[in-house]
Amino acid sequence: MKKISVIIITQNEEKNIRDCLESVKWADEIIVVDAKSSDGTVSICREFTDNIFEREWPGFAAQKQFALDQAKHFWVLSIDADERVTSELQQDIRKILVEEENQHDGYYIPRLSYFLGKKIKHSGWYPGYQLRLFKREKTRVSQSRVHEGFLVDGKIGYLLNNLLHFTHPSVEESLKRMNRYSSLEALDRFERKKKKKVRWYHFLLHPFSAFMRQFFVHQGYRDGIQGFILALISGTVKMALYMKLWELQRKR
Repeated sequence: MKKISVIIITQNEEKNIRDCLESVKWADEIIVVDAKSSDGTVSICREFTDNIFEREWPGFAAQKQFALDQAKHFWVLSIDADERVTSELQQDIRKILVEEENQHDGYYIPRLSYFLGKKIKHSGWYPGYQLRLFKREKTRVSQSRVHEGFLVDGKIGYLLNNLLHFTHPSVEESLKRMNRYSSLEALDRFERKKKKKVRWYHFLLHPFSAFMRQFFVHQGYRDGIQGFILALISGTVKMALYMKLWELQRKR
């Protein structure tokens, strides 16, 4: 039976981290990389593991790559502090660990997210496959400020059971994340020069398109008022993104 390491990056996650760690305490190794939390995150983590690394925040990709570099075992599972491994998903993973000749080098896991306390089963969010289980020596982290992910050199399969994601517990938290992620994405796009010069009509067309796609094409209306708010926030993120990208281009 192969062994597995779990890697988690944290920063001021005392409200989430205990439940997260409880859901993976069956793992052979738990590694936490904490970005100098000012709350009780590290103290809680010490109840579950001694493999805690405290370091300054270098960005999502660099922090996750550092966490991956600390893993010792053949298989690695990466989760966030606001995610939970269900007992059903745990069984799926254990079946993989006992396979002597596994044909896959990584696995996508379906993620079921909660938004403002409601399971979101539409809106383009579900199944929301995440590449989170992989062979350590076959994997690296993509280098981007936002929407970073794991790149696996090999064949990738799919698991059936869900990873639970307790994201955006309040509108205030959603708006904070919107502001942070739109800034990071604007910098990524600006540096890679993937976008032409921003025009005034981009501030209207892209947000409207994002809302329509999420609420109607991806059937966000089936998620009720939460689906409507989610589509509005999606449009607002696009508007903020193009405003910030315009500002960067103007300063250049």
